[in-house]
Amino acid sequence: MTTKISFRDVVKTYPMREGTFTALDHVSLDIADQEFVTVVGPSGCGKSTLMSMAAGLVEPSSGEVLVDGDPVSGPGPDRGVIFQQYALFPWLSVRKNVEFGLKLADIPGAERRRRAERAIELVGLSDFADALPKTLSGGMKQRCAIARAYAVNPKVLLMDEPFGALDALTRVQLQDQLLHTWSQEQRTVMFITHDVDEAVYLARRVIVMAARPGRVQQIIDVDLPYPRTEEIRLSPEFGRIRNEVWHSVYHQAPAA
Repeated sequence: MTTKISFRDVVKTYPMREGTFTALDHVSLDIADQEFVTVVGPSGCGKSTLMSMAAGLVEPSSGEVLVDGDPVSGPGPDRGVIFQQYALFPWLSVRKNVEFGLKLADIPGAERRRRAERAIELVGLSDFADALPKTLSGGMKQRCAIARAYAVNPKVLLMDEPFGALDALTRVQLQDQLLHTWSQEQRTVMFITHDVDEAVYLARRVIVMAARPGRVQQIIDVDLPYPRTEEIRLSPEFGRIRNEVWHSVYHQAPAA
């Protein structure tokens, strides 16, 4: 498969009062076009830093990050970024929030409306297109944020613990919604999470990071069919993969 995102020997260090702190230590990783990967690991392993590099929000200290073979030099419309915080404009309706990025890109009004309606429909918010964010539940706010990212038609979605603040039931529902939309759109997705079950349920591959310094500990294939269902979540094979990921995350040997 064609490589969409490539991290090549990436190092990220930060100056400290005494010496430097290494957040990422020679990380190399390829993510294929239209692949859904999750990145999981203990706090401080550099998951969010890695994603921010792909987004163009953080520069590596050495090494390089490529998207479609081109070095990442900053944010761009080809990459949609979704954080745990919804970052919606409270005075704008769902539709106007979703249209906001399109307006910045000078998309004409009729086309802007069409693309916004399509994105809102994809995440199941058509009945709430004219609602203000304060009237929405947490899950609906996050779906609005996802629709806003979809609307600009990025080839890559970079998601940093987008469901982390939600209750368990809403989280499961949005996982299913995200996979349904991904199956239709087939974008490349890099999804950061602390939740091992979520990492396995969503992904084709789980990237397990090790901390201090941040590096790739293990890459685990998830040989489970799509669409993912409750039966798959409760299956022995899911349990086996979950246990493998759990062990890799929480029983790590210290760095040499």
